[in-house]
Amino acid sequence: MQGTMEITALTKIIVGLLAIVNPLGAIPVFLSLSAGRSVTEMVRITRVTGMSVAMVLLISAWFGKELLTFFGIGIPSFRVGGGLLILLMAIAMLHAKQSPAKRSPEEESEDCDKEAIAVVPLAIPLLAGPGAISLVVVESQRASGLVDRLMLSFCILIISVLVWLTLRLAEPIGRKMGLTGLNIVTRIMGLLLSAIGVQMIAEGLKQIFPGLG
Repeated sequence: MQGTMEITALTKIIVGLLAIVNPLGAIPVFLSLSAGRSVTEMVRITRVTGMSVAMVLLISAWFGKELLTFFGIGIPSFRVGGGLLILLMAIAMLHAKQSPAKRSPEEESEDCDKEAIAVVPLAIPLLAGPGAISLVVVESQRASGLVDRLMLSFCILIISVLVWLTLRLAEPIGRKMGLTGLNIVTRIMGLLLSAIGVQMIAEGLKQIFPGLG
């Protein structure tokens, strides 16, 4: 991105993050984990989940590059790795499934025993998982200045509010759309993600092997 982010760039980031985070796809998991809890507890869970998603992604946006530098990982390599991860997630979503990168079978078996489900597994890794973190780090690298980084943070806050709102309305949305409707949305998000993943891989490979450009 050259100069201040344009509206199209901001829209692209929001759509990409929304596709990866996919709060609608998290509704069945949220309802199953929060079953039997009081309304007050569910409200608190949705609030903490939204705040946790914001915190994880904001930390990634502001300190992700420094963390990669500490471990000696270049942004081009991270783009290829992140793109592959997002592509694998997209393939799982096209089959209306949760990617193993978000939740392992072991984590699923432990969910019922956890009291605090807002942070783990809802916020991490279900919503703000490796794919979302990868995209945020790559976009933060593209930011050319403080204003761009602040605009990226604004996009993250929008996504976090959407996560909170979606989970807050999880019951009526789930009844209205049903499992079939939620699966259709998940597949559409998966299609968008596949394009994002391929683009990230292509950009990373062109930086690693300039001759490909």
